[in-house]
Amino acid sequence: MAKGLDVGTMNLISAQQDGNDTVFVQQRNSFVEIEYSDMAERMLSRSDVLHIRKDEDVYVLGDDALNFANIFNQETRRPMSQGILSSDEQSAIPMMKLIIEQVVGSPDHPNEKLYFSSPADPIDSDLSTLYHQKTIQSFLNDMGYDAEPINEGMAVIYSDLADNNFTGLGISFGAGMTNVCLSYYAVPVMKFSVARGGDWIDEQASTATGKPVDKVTSIKEGDFELDFETDVGGVEGALSIYYENLLDYVIGKIQEEVDEEDIEEGLDVPVVVTGGTSSPKGFKKLFEQHLEDASIPFSISEVQHADEPMYSVARGSLVAARSEEEETGHSGSEEAEEEEEVEADD
Repeated sequence: MAKGLDVGTMNLISAQQDGNDTVFVQQRNSFVEIEYSDMAERMLSRSDVLHIRKDEDVYVLGDDALNFANIFNQETRRPMSQGILSSDEQSAIPMMKLIIEQVVGSPDHPNEKLYFSSPADPIDSDLSTLYHQKTIQSFLNDMGYDAEPINEGMAVIYSDLADNNFTGLGISFGAGMTNVCLSYYAVPVMKFSVARGGDWIDEQASTATGKPVDKVTSIKEGDFELDFETDVGGVEGALSIYYENLLDYVIGKIQEEVDEEDIEEGLDVPVVVTGGTSSPKGFKKLFEQHLEDASIPFSISEVQHADEPMYSVARGSLVAARSEEEETGHSGSEEAEEEEEVEADD
């Protein structure tokens, strides 16, 4: 069986087929450091809290990290920043490996196919995604997978535009970056990312209101709605302002990047928006309003909001992995069996 993995700045999410159902496993991509004590170690172990001890400190990882950060009045630390491994976080690589292991588990057989999401190089930053991509691939291969990267925007199209022959514009509004891909019959015509996403919104709203970033994030992930009636003076008002700014920014970059020579005349395609940052109610309506004023050299037939925006990239990565298994005609487990038969014959 194949697997898909969404390697996100905020969350790591795996996808695997189980009969007719797709099973997702999710962990927050963060950790917090607390002082070690025998009592703390015992309590964490009894509570099944994901943690690791290093010298005189204990690191709480994943979903529990935000809870512990709030209890101890600390900011969570992230292995990733702006969509890629953080160069400012010394513990990024060991923490990332631990969380990935928790999310994907061991392969069901040697060289099990796994596609993991990787952002395109951002067009508004000097950041390079190559080191990040190769490092994640190395983690997964060392675990026994046959891992391949898939562009994050293309994963959205695999996930949500199968009924349109994988033709359309996929936009993944993640925490660290926003990824955009225009595909024509599963062939990418345009793909890029911008170095702004949910984290940028949170940071700007935090600066504007004086509230801690984690507090702003908790409000955004709670009952926050883009309802156009939010009090401008509070955190919700600041979030609304910066959401609008992000949408204008992304749509502006799409206008700049589309090459009319690569677009078929009369092209009429759907747009699908997804990603954790697109989760608040009212996001689709706000996006449609801002898109109406854009000058894009192809027609938009409709704007779709993924039913499960948190899971689109993981699902699309799984679709790509399963498709490759079908094309090759046999899975990694069958390859292993063939190798064993050859060795036995020898």
